[in-house]
Amino acid sequence: MNILQTEDTICAIATAQGGAIGTIRVSGPEAITLTDRIFKPVSGKPLAERAPYTLTFGHILTPEGEIIDEVLVSLFRAPHSYTGQDSTEISCHGSSYILQQVMQLLIRQGCRAAGPGEYTQRAFLNGKMDLSQAEAVADLIASTSAATHRMAMNQMRGGFSRELAVLRDKLLHLTSLMELELDFSDHEELEFADRSELEDIARQIEQVIHHLVDTFSVGNALKNGVPVAIVGETNAGKSTLLNALLNEERAIVSDIHGTTRDVIEDTMNLGGITFRFIDTAGIRETTDTIESLGIERSFQKLDQADIVLWVIDATCAEEQYRQLADKILPRCEGKHLVIVFNKADLLSSADVNTAVSTDVQLTRLKTALPDLPEDACVLSLSAKQKEGLSQLQKQLVDFAALPDLSQNDVVVSNIRHYEALSRALEAIHRVQDGLAMQLSGDLVSQDLRECLYHLGEIVGGTIETDEVLGNIFKHFCVGK
Repeated sequence: MNILQTEDTICAIATAQGGAIGTIRVSGPEAITLTDRIFKPVSGKPLAERAPYTLTFGHILTPEGEIIDEVLVSLFRAPHSYTGQDSTEISCHGSSYILQQVMQLLIRQGCRAAGPGEYTQRAFLNGKMDLSQAEAVADLIASTSAATHRMAMNQMRGGFSRELAVLRDKLLHLTSLMELELDFSDHEELEFADRSELEDIARQIEQVIHHLVDTFSVGNALKNGVPVAIVGETNAGKSTLLNALLNEERAIVSDIHGTTRDVIEDTMNLGGITFRFIDTAGIRETTDTIESLGIERSFQKLDQADIVLWVIDATCAEEQYRQLADKILPRCEGKHLVIVFNKADLLSSADVNTAVSTDVQLTRLKTALPDLPEDACVLSLSAKQKEGLSQLQKQLVDFAALPDLSQNDVVVSNIRHYEALSRALEAIHRVQDGLAMQLSGDLVSQDLRECLYHLGEIVGGTIETDEVLGNIFKHFCVGK
């Protein structure tokens, strides 16, 4: 699909299957004319003669006059529509047969079936929204919690764009001062801004970009889930713990060592926070090539996680801890570590009959483990019996510590935005260094222009290629 091909008229089913009502969207220069060819109002004028923002009741007819369905047609005229083009929305009964019949009639009249995201793409190309707002549409559709909904809604309403607009204005002011100095460099008596003022403006810009970059860790966690790696020896009960947390048989559980040979991921919501649990292959010495690959992936996932659940068989805790401590602990620096003594139900009854004796057992195990990090949390539970899970869940929520967001909070959750902001931050750092070292204005101006360019990438001001835009919109659903 050529993303600049906006002169044809497109149509698509915009609602999910199975509902009582189905909607077909039509957009393009001939949207109203082509809809009129298959639609007959019950009374009054054809659509082409009606006012915008009106609903018209009537019938969809075949060329032979057969009634396909009774429908309502919404009418929008350019530029006051979602896409900025003439548009109609045909609300039919939700039968897949009816919807397909209407689609076929529209295509026979000259419509083209829309590609994924083509309506939002046209809205962007017609100036109805910038690129960051367009991307927020997909995030809004995919939102699964109040926090992700607020993030997407704020971005779609232009909160992020306004923040960037302020930044760009400051950058343009700074750039204009620098380039004016270059234009009049032969007049030493003229001074448009002293260096301290330029440095102050650059510092303000750097602080805002730095803050936006820092919000990505929160935004990414809210959007994709806080990554929690479940690691440990084979048969320690990692898969059993995953199944217990998700309350479903997500992973195969067996007494045979090495059952899990690849990572298994699934998400769940705890306390309004989405967690992405990653069950990994048991870590042990092995000559099995496939199992070795699984263990290598276990370490990769451990490195990517924010929270690590190290599952240890409580019946042989000291042995398992000593065997893996040098492999796991160095990789947990800067992460939240939870050591889970699993299979607590298999400890001697003398140790676990009361809450007091359980505490005593935990204290004994903790003191017996050498080099245990001070900030590590140690819990005892039975994944098989689903005992002690609530304490672990509470600890996960405490470790996540994600802030409550309002619709006015600007949080970066898109990796493309994060990368562009990171490059803009590098550029403004070079500007600050150049000003501090009193480099020539032309060198500093080049870095300023680069910073502006990367901020422009986010909203689409500097994007010109079909390939980049096509890559963004191809992930949208059809009809949006």
